[in-house]
Amino acid sequence: MNTLGKNNRREFIQKFGAASLGLSFFPSKKEGLKNAQELPWDFPQKNNETFSPNDHIQLATIGLGIQGHYDTRAALKNAGVKLVAGCDLYEGRLEGAKEIFETDLFCTRDYREILEREDIDAVIIATSDHWHQKIAIDALKAGKAVYCEKPMVQRIEEGADLIEAWKQSGKVLQVGSQRVSSIVYAKAGELFRSGAIGSLVLAEISNDRHSAIGAWNYSIPTDASLETVDWDRFLGHAPQRSFDATRFFRWRNYQDYGTGVPGDMFVHFFSGLHVMTGSLGPSRIYATGGLRYWNDGRDVPDIVMGSFDYAETPNLPEFNVAMRVNFADGAGGGSVFRLVGTEGVMEISGGGVKLKRNPLPEAPGFGGYDSVFTWDKARQKDFEEAYRIKYPSRPIIQEPALAEYKAPQSYSEHIDHFWNFFDAMRNDGKVVEDPEFGMRAAGPALASSISAQEKRIVGWNPQTIELLK
Repeated sequence: MNTLGKNNRREFIQKFGAASLGLSFFPSKKEGLKNAQELPWDFPQKNNETFSPNDHIQLATIGLGIQGHYDTRAALKNAGVKLVAGCDLYEGRLEGAKEIFETDLFCTRDYREILEREDIDAVIIATSDHWHQKIAIDALKAGKAVYCEKPMVQRIEEGADLIEAWKQSGKVLQVGSQRVSSIVYAKAGELFRSGAIGSLVLAEISNDRHSAIGAWNYSIPTDASLETVDWDRFLGHAPQRSFDATRFFRWRNYQDYGTGVPGDMFVHFFSGLHVMTGSLGPSRIYATGGLRYWNDGRDVPDIVMGSFDYAETPNLPEFNVAMRVNFADGAGGGSVFRLVGTEGVMEISGGGVKLKRNPLPEAPGFGGYDSVFTWDKARQKDFEEAYRIKYPSRPIIQEPALAEYKAPQSYSEHIDHFWNFFDAMRNDGKVVEDPEFGMRAAGPALASSISAQEKRIVGWNPQTIELLK
């Protein structure tokens, strides 16, 4: 089914043809850190608004690990936001937060002490995945706005209770998958809706890595022990076991605390795809994978591939999605995000969108690897004469085959995502990634793990946000 009408397509061609020579190109730069001192959050402040101290949003971060620091820095790049408290279960991170952010920062190992404080308006939840739902619900009940890292839950069955708690609270809850706020994905969505690539057929999405850190083998401090780590609190409802520094600092590698490749990576893919296309999600899920290289004690695969069927809806045709994450990519790693349509393809990266147009001509052509040459000459002549009558040669306007749209060099979708969160707190309460949107990304991702582990196809209802039995 092709739901893109001729008017939309003609409108796109007119806009695209007229604007292609006058596109505004911004230089982009994607460089790795040259050394450990060059921190990746030195971006300009989001806006220049001024707020009195009484108008500041008072913020606390629960979970001061890698993502917690990234989130906090991005949040503080927005005007009118102040960090007043932090929580972590490792002493070195609490001391590090005081050095990095503020020496008199209130720090604790018990997140409940943060929720009890009346001077805190919002919390960032950047803990291990198995704590997301519990802390988010507690924070909502305590009257706090919540920015919860993806995936918003560790298990699919946790989603309904968190969505209900959010609705009952009347508070803002935004899930932390920043592609949803990106101007790059917004531009890609605009192009998609205009008919730029025709009718969607396939999305190809991958993120491959080739490094120990990229495979979640993060550094472990030399003083890691029961004295410096609150191990019992970390375990929470996870199975009880003796202290293990590797499990604490590399929790993503274990099913007890994380969600593996699908929950950590596929959820980003789904979020970006859904915000561009307006889709609610797939209906049929099959995934496979295994542990191919990182046999270091982890119990999650280091390569996962997923195949997803998206059913036809009033606004979209039926289409397919292929996803892959590989932590042992001998080619050196890389990422792909492509939407393939009947008339073109869009390639999306953090820095911009590339649009390639290649619509099929009205006349199908003949000859070459075709059956015509197998006929006798009289029939070949009759066919060619009939073809010329049906498809007379007409001049056509040549369209540009390639256009590229780039974000400004200093642009950060992470800062924008927090801007949307704080703007919702100050204004209408509507965020770009509420728990229902977040669960429509987390659900298929977590279902991918079920599929891979149980070696079966999993049904998913994107409207009701639940597994099919």
